[in-house]
Amino acid sequence: MSANKVMVGLSGGVDSSVSAYLLMKSGFETAGVTLTLCGDGEKNSADALSVCKRMGISHYSFDLREDFKNYVIADFNDKYISGKTPNPCLCCNKHIKFGKMAEIAESLGYDKIATGHYAVIKRDVSGRFLLYRAKDISKDQSYVLYMLNQTQLSRTLFPLGEYTKSEVREIARKNGFVNADRADSQDICFVPDGDYAAFIGKSANYRPIPGDYVDTDGNLLGRHKGIIHYTLGQRKGLGIALGKPAFVIDKNPETNKVVLGDEERLFKTEVTVCDTNFIPFDTLNGEMRVTAKLRYRHTDQPATILPIPGGDVKIIFDEPQRAPSPGQAAVFYSGDLVVGGGTIV
Repeated sequence: MSANKVMVGLSGGVDSSVSAYLLMKSGFETAGVTLTLCGDGEKNSADALSVCKRMGISHYSFDLREDFKNYVIADFNDKYISGKTPNPCLCCNKHIKFGKMAEIAESLGYDKIATGHYAVIKRDVSGRFLLYRAKDISKDQSYVLYMLNQTQLSRTLFPLGEYTKSEVREIARKNGFVNADRADSQDICFVPDGDYAAFIGKSANYRPIPGDYVDTDGNLLGRHKGIIHYTLGQRKGLGIALGKPAFVIDKNPETNKVVLGDEERLFKTEVTVCDTNFIPFDTLNGEMRVTAKLRYRHTDQPATILPIPGGDVKIIFDEPQRAPSPGQAAVFYSGDLVVGGGTIV
């Protein structure tokens, strides 16, 4: 197996295509692979194949719909039904893109994999691999990569880490790629219309059970359509008029109750995370000053992290943060370095 051989995950989009081009121009023996994860995947595979033919590199295609269903969609459904708010991109990265794809690459003799993610991997003087934010902060995807371990980081390349999106599109145009001006995907790939409840109902054969809206004292306020229809911090679409703004501040799947209250009750200073992963070191042994972000679009905020019994980590923010949602990831930074992260409980 050659360390100069790299397999690039090609989604059919411009980012992964330019990643393959940059690696090929850098002297890597490059091949593309398209993974069909949901839908028919024909458009993505055709665009990826077109780009590979233009570059004169091999293209592979694998149907991983069953794996995607078992790992990503099942987790998405289970978390929503249990009252949490999952981020399926995190699960997909862990099990599919840096799991199954890496296995495929190795089986075909490729030592490294690459993707079109906007992030930077560097190696420190001790030989440890570190993860940093991308040059283009508006496209930075380090938040969804915090779970990568040292083995995965050592075998992964992110060619776009030092490029801006406009630079990437320009490279694609100059090379005549069919996807040079293809729009970025915005929605969760398997729920393109954004109707999570309908998707869960169909894919998990789940029928939402109506229940009670209550206030923070347990007083009955009205009826809701089923817990999966609501997320923490939600204000619109509640179907109830209380004479003042009302927000979802808690959900209890055991009692099937949704708690409504004033927005100020959404703000928390302390957040606990489980299933943690750290990148510059293996274990958090004491307090550490970081900035932390609670959602992909959340601006990271000053905080202290510290280990607590049982292996979890507590985040203490300098200022209260709005609606930390169980099931989402909290990711820690030191400047542009990704320290690690975990799942909000």
